[in-house]
Amino acid sequence: MLFFWFVDFKYKVMATVADYPLVKFHFSVEWGDSFRIEFSEVSGLDFETEVIEYRSGNSKSYYKTKQPGLTKYSDVTLKRGTYLGDFDFFKEWKKTYFFQEGNETGSMYRRTVTIKLLNENHVPVITWVLNNAWPRKIQSASLKADSNEIAIETMVLTHEGITILEAK
Repeated sequence: MLFFWFVDFKYKVMATVADYPLVKFHFSVEWGDSFRIEFSEVSGLDFETEVIEYRSGNSKSYYKTKQPGLTKYSDVTLKRGTYLGDFDFFKEWKKTYFFQEGNETGSMYRRTVTIKLLNENHVPVITWVLNNAWPRKIQSASLKADSNEIAIETMVLTHEGITILEAK
């Protein structure tokens, strides 16, 4: 909503909250009850529709028609600092090791992972829900003797779809 005042025949515009893009540094990740969720980076929240090209042999036009095909979802990468005694990333990946979900071991490695972009009041503005997500790759921190950085570990999640929810 814009407000206008007449002062010396000039318009003065007062900015509103919707005039500014959202910041990307305030977010949360929900993953089960006992899993550390303090991530420093989330990437890969993208998807695309593949294109099916078709042309019949007796077509009078010299081009292919294009139509929407299957949707392809990128893997989502989560990064966080390495903490002493915290092996949650490895434990989650280990559950997928033999891919024996639902057998006598009771392993349930697929989860719904929820990623929320938060406003300044910690209220979700946009929510991404990853369906049937499971960790396919764990990467420990790279080590370098002359580095002056935090040790960052990485988990790559594969999933079967993203649902995007808008906050009301």
